[in-house]
Amino acid sequence: MLNAACHPRDRNHRNPASYLSVHDETDHQTHHPRRQATVKMSLTNCRFYEEKYPEIDSFVMVNVKQIAEMGAYVKLLEYDNIDGMILLSELSRRRIRSIQKLIRVGRNEVVVVLRVDKEKGYIDLSKRRVSNEDVIKCEERYNKGKMVHSIMRHVAEKTEVPIEDLYKAIGWPLNKKYGHAIDAFKISITNPDVWNDITFPSNAVKEELLSYIGKRLTPQPTKVRADVEVTCFGYDGIDAIKEALSQAEARDTAETQVKVRLVSPPLYVLTSTCLDKNDGIKRLEEAIVDVRASIEAAGGKLEVKMEPKAVTESDDAELQALMEKRERENAEVSGDESVSESDDNAPDTI
Repeated sequence: MLNAACHPRDRNHRNPASYLSVHDETDHQTHHPRRQATVKMSLTNCRFYEEKYPEIDSFVMVNVKQIAEMGAYVKLLEYDNIDGMILLSELSRRRIRSIQKLIRVGRNEVVVVLRVDKEKGYIDLSKRRVSNEDVIKCEERYNKGKMVHSIMRHVAEKTEVPIEDLYKAIGWPLNKKYGHAIDAFKISITNPDVWNDITFPSNAVKEELLSYIGKRLTPQPTKVRADVEVTCFGYDGIDAIKEALSQAEARDTAETQVKVRLVSPPLYVLTSTCLDKNDGIKRLEEAIVDVRASIEAAGGKLEVKMEPKAVTESDDAELQALMEKRERENAEVSGDESVSESDDNAPDTI
């Protein structure tokens, strides 16, 4: 670990702004352009967290500003863009042949905090000590923070209340109680008790925040689909298939709808429309188990052609095209000969 007295940045006079951090208080002249810019930005600029500096050994998201001989200069995106540095020795565990292949200006990187000197504003960081698992966790937290910050900034601009005041009154208290403010925002859509312990700066702030949360975070329905082939060649095969498929729609609830559609015998599509993708997948998996048990009891068989998964409008369009194609093929066959009894009686929808 480097001592503050002999830190490389103390000897680097070529560093832009002598490595001043956003929170550096050495400039006491209010007419200085830097100070004026800080005052002007206070309405919408603020760190994500209550702590002004990150803790040692914590993982943070940074953006690379400059690459120099001694390492990379970065800004900490979650801490109001205060400055940090990744020393050359902390870029990679391997021998460095090309810095440009390891890190690039303008790119976001997940790093770990090695040292924080609050007096001088020095923050030393490491990229080589970060695992893939650390990257995933940090990116998830950063994305949540970005969403909260976007909402807070919108409210600040609409109500002209400084964003830090909004964080102090709303964001940071919710972080403490719910783990993350974004989770509290989502819960508040169906449970307004979330706001019981919050003292809003004004009614205008409360109204704007609740309105914007409703627009941004209200969950949109997700469609989940599974494709199955169901066959039964027994005497009561058609009735057995109908009965088996009815077991799928028995899983239908107000929150998670389950429907069955015929593509063409023996291919059927099970769909579920729900607010939670995982709930929809689980519901279809359970429906498939029920259909299989019913059809096998009657001597038939179920084969899963596509496991339950969330589908897009493009997937729906492909399915519709396939159904229309099969319908045309069946129509051509029926023009030459009578439709077989099995096809004629195959269940279309339950």
